[in-house]
Formats: sequence, structure tokens, C-alpha cells
Amino acid sequence: MTEISASVVKDLREKTGAGMMECKKALTESSGDFEKAIDLLRQKGLATAAKKAGRTASEGMIGSYIHMDRIGVMTEVNCETDFVARTDDFKELVKDIGMHIAAANPTYLSREDVPQDVIEREKEIYRAQVTNKPPQVTEKIIEGKLDKFFSETCLLEQIFVKDPEQKKKIKDIITEKVAKLGENLMVRRFVRFQLGENQPSGPKSC
Repeated sequence: MTEISASVVKDLREKTGAGMMECKKALTESSGDFEKAIDLLRQKGLATAAKKAGRTASEGMIGSYIHMDRIGVMTEVNCETDFVARTDDFKELVKDIGMHIAAANPTYLSREDVPQDVIEREKEIYRAQVTNKPPQVTEKIIEGKLDKFFSETCLLEQIFVKDPEQKKKIKDIITEKVAKLGENLMVRRFVRFQLGENQPSGPKSC
């Protein structure tokens, strides 16, 4: 049996925000593999988030982020209680999302918010790019290209700009905070202003 040191458990707790016992259990299940333990905890976090997703989130805060006096973002992020809204973890999440929006300039909040006519137009463009392929292959290619479109234009699908490994999406960092704070969290809407634009790119609501 692999021996799990207290320092490794502590490192995993700091990286994931999960409890000490959960971290130790994940490390034991993964035979001490740190990255696999993170995956196990994220899977558990996803399950936890799913249970909380239906709960009412009407508290929270509206955060603002200004970059170089040229780009401004306002973001409403909701939680269940004003207690969580006052925590540093929640405030950090709101700030990080605002900073991400300033840098990545998403067009929509989620893929569900993309108008159907926009999706159909994208599909037609992709279909015209694919030639001499069987229909089922063509549809799979279109589906893949559409996923890429969502990952580029939808906030929750975008890779978090501060993630050093460029793997976590915005929805992943929200899920991690849900697991840590124990409440349903959600981005309600955002608006992004850029100096010289005719109108702000927003608001985008869920």
C-alpha cells in the first residue's frame, strides 16, 4: 500500500480546496498519483455541484474590473447566502471572472445562450468546408467545429486565462468553488466595455 505523506495531502488540499480526509482518500485511491487524485476530486466536485445546481442563488455581488483604463467589465455572480458573498474565495472568483472576460472577450454566457440562427449559420459554413465525406463523418466534423466555436465564444466554455496548464474552463473553476464553499454559484450576466466601441458587448445573461 502506498504511504501518503501529510505534506502531499496538504498540497492537494491547497490546490483543490477539498477537505483533508477527501484528499487523503483520493490519493489512496490513485496510489499516490497527484494528478489522478485531482481528477478524482474534480469528479466528486462535479457531482457535488450537480446536487446544488437546482438551489436558489439570489445573493452574491456585482464585480467590476478595469484594464488599463481601456476595457471595463461588470459581472454579476450569485450565491445562496450573503455569508458566502463576503468570503475572500467568492470575491476572488468574481474578480478572476471579470479579468477573464476583459482578456477573452466572450460573446455569450453559455452555449445555451447562442441563438439558433447563429448555430445554423455556423453549421452551414462548416458543411461547405467539408467535401467528399460520408454524411456521418461530415456531421461528426461539424459537431467538433461547433464545440470549438462554443469554446471560443461562450464564457463558461472558455479556458480560464490564468490556468497555467490551459486545461480548466471557467465552468470548472466555478465547480471547484461550489465544492469548496458548499453553495450553488452561478454567473448571472456580464457586460464588457472597450474604449472606442459603438456599444458595449453585453449584457449576456443566463
